[in-house]
Amino acid sequence: MIILGIETSCDETAAAVLAGGAKVLASVVASQDQIHAPYGGVVPELASRRHVEVILPVIQKALGDAGVSLPGLEGIAVTQGPGLVGSLLVGCSVAKSLAYVRRLPLVGVNHLEGHIYAAFLQEPTPSYPFLALVVSGGHTALYLARAPLRYELVGQTRDDAAGEAFDKVAKLLGLGYPGGPVIESTARSGDPNAIQLPVAQMTDGAPDFSFSGIKTAVSLHVKRGRPLSPGQVADIAASFQATAVKMLVRKTVRAALRLGVRRVVLTGGVAANKTLRGALQAEATERGWELFIPPPSLCTDNAAMIAAAGHARLEAGERASLTMNALPDMRLA
Repeated sequence: MIILGIETSCDETAAAVLAGGAKVLASVVASQDQIHAPYGGVVPELASRRHVEVILPVIQKALGDAGVSLPGLEGIAVTQGPGLVGSLLVGCSVAKSLAYVRRLPLVGVNHLEGHIYAAFLQEPTPSYPFLALVVSGGHTALYLARAPLRYELVGQTRDDAAGEAFDKVAKLLGLGYPGGPVIESTARSGDPNAIQLPVAQMTDGAPDFSFSGIKTAVSLHVKRGRPLSPGQVADIAASFQATAVKMLVRKTVRAALRLGVRRVVLTGGVAANKTLRGALQAEATERGWELFIPPPSLCTDNAAMIAAAGHARLEAGERASLTMNALPDMRLA
């Protein structure tokens, strides 16, 4: 089955063509980083307007790169949620229009499930059950995947997502946007033990995450130390990154041990961070676990992962009607 995937949940306009649920024939992503950089974060109205401008050229390029025409498609998968409602509506509207014109089966995909399915786009692929840490700019959560298309929410952030915290700390340090890559590059010359930052613990013992405390601690440290030298900025970046990674890895390991799971998937935009990848790999190696991490290009928002998840749902017999609407608060489990 050859499927067109469309992703517009936030500020990336993406389209991909997938064959057989795993072979990526083409993947095109149009970034909006330069548009949102002056504001230090995504401006929803600007994001949706840009999607409208570029989505058709992006789809056309994906089809061209894949050597596939619209009549050659056998299905369409589109991100239905969660995300920014204005952005989601652009992708859903285009997907429904194409499905109507070509009489193609259509399926709406949960963006987080798409991130999980990114792990199925390279060999080896994870076997069930596995624990997935989905960590991005808008989401930080642990899901237990017991079987295909069956998920249980294990833990989630109670405030900021990890990627959002990276963006906000980068803004505090005057490093620019997006925060993840610039924090990582700045941290390379810093001391990760220079500053002691809090690691959030839930008083009720829940396996949830919280990044508001570490963000506030960084803010207070920056205000006390102004003006900061380049070395101090690097130390703060390194200390923040190390603490955030420690929090993510610790919660994941504890959840896997409690659930008796020996396979872990790390995915989402923040999964492109080399320090996080290395730390979780070290834990997995020490415990004899299998760890699956998509390449960085498939960790950040893309449409190949949406097509992969959509393929699984289409194969399971799911179909969306042409009245399908965007669900900005769509839940995976």
